[in-house]
Amino acid sequence: MKRLLPILLFTLPTFLLAQLKSPSEFLGYELGTQFTRHHQVVDYYQYLAQAEPNRMKLMEYGKTNERRPLLLAHISSEANMNNLEEIRAEHLKNIDGNGSPSKAIVWLSYNVHGNESVSTEASMQTIYDLLTSKKEYLENTIVIMDPCINPDGRDRYVNWYNQYKNTPYNVDPNSKEHHEGWWSGRSNHYMFDLNRDWAWLTQVESQQRLKEYNKWLPHVHVDFHEQGVDNPYYFAPAAEPFHEVITDFQREFQVTIGKNHAKYFDENGWFYFTKERFDLLYPSYGDTYPTYNGGIGMTYEQGGSGRAGLGIITSIGDTLTLKDRIAHHHTTGLSTVEVASKNTDRLNKEFKKFYNQKNFKHQTYILNGNADKLETLANLLDKHEIEYGSGTNSNFKGFKYSDSKSGTLRSSNQSLVVSTDQKKGTLVKVLFEPNTELSDSVTYDITAWSLPYAYGLDALATDGTVQQNEYQSTNETYGITSPDSYAYLTDWNSMKDAKFLAELLNHNIRVRYAQKPFTADGINYDRGSLIIIGADNKHIDGFSMILDEASKRFSKHLTPTSTGFVESGKDFGSSSVEVLQELKIAVLSGEPTSTLRFGEIWHFFEQQLNYPITVLDESYFGRVNLSKYDILILPDGWRYRSFLNEKVTEKIKDWVSQGGKLIAMGGAIDGLSKQKGFSIKEKEQKKDSTVRLEAFDASEREYIKSAITGAIFKTKVDSTNPLAYGYGDSYFTLKLGDRSYNYLDGGNAVYLAEDQNIPVSGFAGSEAKKMIAETLIFGTERMGRGHVIYMVDNPLFRGFWENGKLFFANALFMVN
Repeated sequence: MKRLLPILLFTLPTFLLAQLKSPSEFLGYELGTQFTRHHQVVDYYQYLAQAEPNRMKLMEYGKTNERRPLLLAHISSEANMNNLEEIRAEHLKNIDGNGSPSKAIVWLSYNVHGNESVSTEASMQTIYDLLTSKKEYLENTIVIMDPCINPDGRDRYVNWYNQYKNTPYNVDPNSKEHHEGWWSGRSNHYMFDLNRDWAWLTQVESQQRLKEYNKWLPHVHVDFHEQGVDNPYYFAPAAEPFHEVITDFQREFQVTIGKNHAKYFDENGWFYFTKERFDLLYPSYGDTYPTYNGGIGMTYEQGGSGRAGLGIITSIGDTLTLKDRIAHHHTTGLSTVEVASKNTDRLNKEFKKFYNQKNFKHQTYILNGNADKLETLANLLDKHEIEYGSGTNSNFKGFKYSDSKSGTLRSSNQSLVVSTDQKKGTLVKVLFEPNTELSDSVTYDITAWSLPYAYGLDALATDGTVQQNEYQSTNETYGITSPDSYAYLTDWNSMKDAKFLAELLNHNIRVRYAQKPFTADGINYDRGSLIIIGADNKHIDGFSMILDEASKRFSKHLTPTSTGFVESGKDFGSSSVEVLQELKIAVLSGEPTSTLRFGEIWHFFEQQLNYPITVLDESYFGRVNLSKYDILILPDGWRYRSFLNEKVTEKIKDWVSQGGKLIAMGGAIDGLSKQKGFSIKEKEQKKDSTVRLEAFDASEREYIKSAITGAIFKTKVDSTNPLAYGYGDSYFTLKLGDRSYNYLDGGNAVYLAEDQNIPVSGFAGSEAKKMIAETLIFGTERMGRGHVIYMVDNPLFRGFWENGKLFFANALFMVN
């Protein structure tokens, strides 16, 4: 034995060098003592893939707006990885009842919220342990890991924290390192919440991720989060309300997983809670969307978030460190894979059962309306791999969305028909249902989102099947067909029209629009119709080519005319035919505004309208010469009362009076309503003097009486108001609260009448419904030579409320 010792001592370092490096060994610091930047995380995952090529496959599935890579790691046993594609194919065959899968598919998603930064750190320890000490879990399990869904937001937080933290870090909650500024790391580049974008797919991260997700449709999906510093850990089972489509097994398996987590947390003396706060209803979460696709979708919430840093003192005097937070997420991650590996047969059996034909009340949805809106919806369905077709010339009975009651609708070859009798049938039911059934009115997010309302389409939900043909978009010819025409005419009723207009204005092409209906060459044109006259643009080199390319790019049919003399209405030289020219637009950012609401506007201009804006921060707003801008947008926010002091308000009023256009949204209106010179006023709330003896724990139930948790209301529209050009006489608005303002003396473009305070979909409390009766939604006020536009509800909400976007475009271009 003595002679062997020198040999062992000599060979030991060589043996150790061959071992897989832990995150701490690779990074050069103990995990949890620093925040790891995204490029270092990428380096570690690439190292693992190179070191374990037989058990791990790493792919880049896309890039963020700031060009950071988005990664997926696939790990399993060597035998499974050699047959990965066959395993995936067999799993997907199970949807049709034809497969014989024997593996469980687990997908772990980390750091969807950038400043909930611990989960990416935990992912590195989790994948290391799965490849080493817990490799037995991988014998019958494929684990897919996304180490960071939101790299832009995470690096924003990590860079900020490293800039402001003390050395050593300071656990005092009052220290600067525990207080992010206005633009926190939570959101992505465009300030969108990616955990609310799974269904709407407005962001590049979501769009690219879903392509890969649909290739697997895992049995289990976990979304790792953080919450307030003082909260214990949260894991499944979720809270009520559960959506009615969620199966008994999906409910039961959440309990199975939760009990396994509890076993480990109990052993360590860690605190946790379940069945509270985080429900399974809103379809665009990282837990609900997988659930509606047959998986067990779950949210795990660790206390900490952007306030915790590397360590912080909690309200009860305990110290919460990044190491603690890593340990908790690491434990639930491994526990999830463990449970899946022990329940492979049942997961496959129940996954197959999930995709059996469901006996939903409504089997088919028929949608008619504007071709551009139908095409936009079809594009969304394509991304979700939802099948659809076109209708036949037949009448059908069912629930008619526009009337909120039974009615009839005629389908045609231009109709979009979507059935629940397909692979994604459950998701179809959830996204299209007229009104979601609520088992509990206390919810974590909005309670209404039905796509026919969101896209402004005339729709019918039928109880039976509907014959379908292959869907084909319109076969119109686009481009200039008569290059020597006097003018070219086109309609105005969709976001595609607004994009077309923005393209022309970006090329300095002068466009006119009609303020009155007119008839030319036997064709009727409504208010807002665009008129592009050759004589207006004779100074533009390549005018015809620019117009031709824009027509083709945006599928805009241009009707040539040889004269400006119309058959009825106003001729093209009339003062009722206004000129549109390039606009200089400014948007306020900073403390008075909500980052999410600002981000929706920013994204609208840069990624949808493709029109330039200038961002003005509130910190130097007082020094800005507003005369350089035609339009100023005040996004929704909570701190306008302090921002709109007398000096700032007078500055804005003077600018408007000189011809400026102010667009005030949400909370900005609240600030203006307190200032002299603005006619908008809050609706006076009648106080209830009745004395109530409520139970001590009834406060939440009392609160929701005054709440509107994202409900849809049918409103009246004055389509003669420029703010409403392109709309009919009604509009379905998504209300997010009971904020309410009296009608204006004139200029009420969209409003709730006395009998329209009952939602057509979603929850509204009894007191809230009283508050919003007979109130303004969108309106215009003339002030001197300028205008003030009020948008009480949000027409750009989360980028998915498609039918509201033309109101915003009208505010930019049509109100003059």
